[in-house]
Amino acid sequence: MAKIIVYNNDTDRMEIYYRDLSEAMPYNTGRTLTVREFRGASRSNTLWTTKRTMTSWNSQRKLYGGPIPVGYAFRRPWEGGHAGQF
Repeated sequence: MAKIIVYNNDTDRMEIYYRDLSEAMPYNTGRTLTVREFRGASRSNTLWTTKRTMTSWNSQRKLYGGPIPVGYAFRRPWEGGHAGQF
């Protein structure tokens, strides 16, 4: 079970959710991003994001029209995310 902290840009408040890895991320439409995909290879059980990020994910996913492999997108730099980018 993961603890997900979401900053809601509309209300200017933090929201806390508890979800299993196989469940959809908060504010995710169509179950296109699960907690497991969002967490990636990180071992942390506490994840954080913003409502605006999830809304952007939803719109990009809709425009793309198919599954988007997230890979290293949500990994922290010390976990190997964004490696090789300058």
